[in-house]
Amino acid sequence: MKHYSHRILSPFWGKIIVTFLIVIMSIGICRAQYAGLKIHYLGANHSLVQVQEPQKYLLLPVEEAAPEATVNVLVNNKADQSFQVRLAVNRIDYLVPFALEQYKGKTVTFDIHTGNSRTNVRDAMADACWKELKLSDTFDDANREAFRPFYHNTPVYGWMNDPNGMFYKDGEYHLYYQYNPYGSMWGNMNWGHSSSKDLISWQHHPVAIQPNGLGAVFSGSSVVDKDNTAGFGKDAIIAIYTSAGASQIQSLAYSLDNGMTFHVYENNPIIAADKECRDPNMFWHEKSGKWILVLAAALEKEMWIYSSPDLKNWTKESSFGHGYGAQEGVWECPDLMELPVRGTDRTKWVLICNINPGGPFGGSAAQYFVGDFDGKTFTCDTKPEVTKWMDYGKDHYAAVSWSNTPEKRHTVIAWMSNWQYANNVPTRQFRSANTLPRDIELYEGSDGELYLAATPAPEVNALRTGKALKYGAFSAGTKKVSRKLPVENSGICEINLELAPRSADKVYITLSNDKDEQTVMTYDLRNSTFSMDRTASGLTDFNKDFPAITVAPCPAEAKQRLRLFIDRCSIEAFEGDGRFAMTNLVFPQHPYTTISIAVDKGRCKVNDLTVNLLKVNN
Repeated sequence: MKHYSHRILSPFWGKIIVTFLIVIMSIGICRAQYAGLKIHYLGANHSLVQVQEPQKYLLLPVEEAAPEATVNVLVNNKADQSFQVRLAVNRIDYLVPFALEQYKGKTVTFDIHTGNSRTNVRDAMADACWKELKLSDTFDDANREAFRPFYHNTPVYGWMNDPNGMFYKDGEYHLYYQYNPYGSMWGNMNWGHSSSKDLISWQHHPVAIQPNGLGAVFSGSSVVDKDNTAGFGKDAIIAIYTSAGASQIQSLAYSLDNGMTFHVYENNPIIAADKECRDPNMFWHEKSGKWILVLAAALEKEMWIYSSPDLKNWTKESSFGHGYGAQEGVWECPDLMELPVRGTDRTKWVLICNINPGGPFGGSAAQYFVGDFDGKTFTCDTKPEVTKWMDYGKDHYAAVSWSNTPEKRHTVIAWMSNWQYANNVPTRQFRSANTLPRDIELYEGSDGELYLAATPAPEVNALRTGKALKYGAFSAGTKKVSRKLPVENSGICEINLELAPRSADKVYITLSNDKDEQTVMTYDLRNSTFSMDRTASGLTDFNKDFPAITVAPCPAEAKQRLRLFIDRCSIEAFEGDGRFAMTNLVFPQHPYTTISIAVDKGRCKVNDLTVNLLKVNN
């Protein structure tokens, strides 16, 4: 019988055994930290997470600088859904919840494929996400953001871009939007959902339409099918959207509970094309007795027009756009509507076309065309080289209107950001907001052309609270004349200003704080423009394209009226009659507390300066 009790192990085998024990101990420690979860580390980039004690949420730790991980959700060992999330590698920026209640009574496993550069299991186990991956019956969604708007619609958490699927029914405005519930950067496109009875106070609802085997849920529109043309029921809500998978196709979903939940049509797609096309927008055309759908042929820089008797079977009628307007970027998010011409009994058709890039000051923007529509073809009144813009700021994109609005109102809302820097703005818990809702109509300019007028929806007036600061009339010269802005509610307010430039060529309107942060607006009467300079407005260094000066055409008149809406991260400027609008994000580290008026020469009369404090709605 041989005895091995005194045999000395070689250094090589000693290291192997020690390493093996460390790995085994590490696995044991990691599993002990995650109550209710069993984690299997299968490789440097592959893990399985089994839920053993069902709770309401699985909280996922996110690091925005990390590569995306693909998470396949297995329910009773069958694939149910898949999404991407930037699971934390080095640090944890925030947590996002995955809802488990939908799988109550079933076995849920997460098959996770990370995108990190780890070469072995031991290194992968050190990723920061595993330390905070946990089950919970609660998710803390309390606001942690200094720049979250007070009275603009935002997601509670996660990423938002284009508004879509908007309709009005039974006293409520429904607003859907491109939504990523698994991080505050673009990805995992779902339809998020908010609703409002007054266009200013928004209630948040669960995701309305989720990705499926045909792809992510891109933008689209919704209508109320009053006459049951689609066969899903009288007054059913019909949504048509882009399914974005390997290709872009158009899908239909319907709701029988006023848009709270949707059923995906089993015979999708309803429109398929051999070119990249997206963002279907539809409406009922009385004269032809058909549904009309406008589809953006993004790379062709055209809008395709379809008709249908039943919302399911579509015939292509025509196309518009080749060589018209701004052609630099892709065409997206169309809307076609008949608008009144102010002060007349005339109407004209307007085709809204959002583009990216190619905006007047870089990045994304919304252009429009005025003309006629006969049920098949849109004919533009202006020459192809003419470009007309809905908004002259950098942060007004994907503007579309609500369908089925009362009194035939045409109310639009947009995404308040720009693709140049939307993923980089200095927030984390959420990213992006909507603009204020705006009512639109046409007016005739001095050149005989028809232009779009945009004014804040009248419901916005209900935001005013408390006693207004009425500064009355005063004169301003080359030395600034300053008045205080309210400090309550982080300085959010509405400013109404009427001035008579008199002998001045330029009038400067400056919003500032005691940290030398300022936004400067300029009426240039000689060149008939209004501009906004945000280059020193606050935080600007997060992206090279953010510092900017934006300029709008402005008629030179004896009196200039301006309406400004200030929120924690935005300024929306409207000419008194809506003849221009300008929307820009700003990120002052302290609220603006002063408004100052000055001129380049001579004197300017301020006929009225009124500042209204605005109440908090979100």
